[in-house]
Amino acid sequence: MRVRRHIPPLGEWRAPAWLDGNRALRWTLYVGSAALVGYLIAFFILFPAPILRGQQVVPRVLGATLADAQRQLTALHLQVQDGGSETHATAPAGTVIWQDPPPGVTAPEGLKVTLVSSSGPSKVQVPDVSSLDATLAQQLVTAAGLVVSQVESVQVPRTPPGVAAMTRPAAGALLAPGAGLILVVSRGEATIPVPDLLNMSIADARARLEESGLALGSVTRRRTADANPGTVVEQKPAAGTLAPAGAVIDIVVARSPQQ
Repeated sequence: MRVRRHIPPLGEWRAPAWLDGNRALRWTLYVGSAALVGYLIAFFILFPAPILRGQQVVPRVLGATLADAQRQLTALHLQVQDGGSETHATAPAGTVIWQDPPPGVTAPEGLKVTLVSSSGPSKVQVPDVSSLDATLAQQLVTAAGLVVSQVESVQVPRTPPGVAAMTRPAAGALLAPGAGLILVVSRGEATIPVPDLLNMSIADARARLEESGLALGSVTRRRTADANPGTVVEQKPAAGTLAPAGAVIDIVVARSPQQ
């Protein structure tokens, strides 16, 4: 059985008579020009962003302040995304401690770079040192990472002398590592009546105070015409005031008008 062939063999194919050599060249130029124009329209008008987008190397901004890091990235046409802040033992607050993408990565313009800044070292809680011996209290404060910058001695009811009563700031407060605080130490209760030192000599006043468990403080001299020179004319605290053991009493001594 023979099948009639409708398509001539490949070797017998011939170009149409109207498509001679010059005309074929012209059509080729037409088609090529149209394709080039279409490509240029797509390149510059329809899809410019993905085609014209440049490439940038992400800079290293670790250790820089957040403001400086933002300026560096913005200058390279990169966007900045805030990644929040975290505590850091050594980095000062406000410096960049993490970035994504990392430094050296080649990225397209407009890429978002996430920055995490430092909020500083973790805060230290002031320990409770009440009712502890003053020396032990200072050691506990130092062990917590803080410093006793000042020791105050005050009268504290029902607290023996030399015992820590409180701290300023109080226990539980949060401070930066290495910050100073005030340790308040009891000097005992005010149970000793201050004796009357008026009209006594300085030596007699000192002896009387020592007998009572108190101490002589500052001695100030003042001209007076109605008291014997060298005798006490004023004292602080006044006679009869209750004072703790070892409290200091200041006196004013008369001197002659001629002195």
